[in-house]
Amino acid sequence: MKYNKDMTLGEIIAKDEENAIILLGFGMHCCGCPMAQMETLEEACQAHGVDLDFVLERLND
Repeated sequence: MKYNKDMTLGEIIAKDEENAIILLGFGMHCCGCPMAQMETLEEACQAHGVDLDFVLERLND
C-alpha cells in the first residue's frame, strides 16, 4: 500500500497503527483527535511545518 498526500491521517493510521509513531515523530500530535479523520497528510504537514515528501518517504518505506 502506497500512502499519498491526499489520504487523511485517520486513513493512514487505520491502515497500520504503527504509522501513528511515525507521525508523532514529526510532531503531529493530533493523530488521535477528531480532526485527524478529515485532515489530509498534506494539510497536516503544512500546519506543522514538516516536509511532505520526507514524511511520505518514511511512511512508504
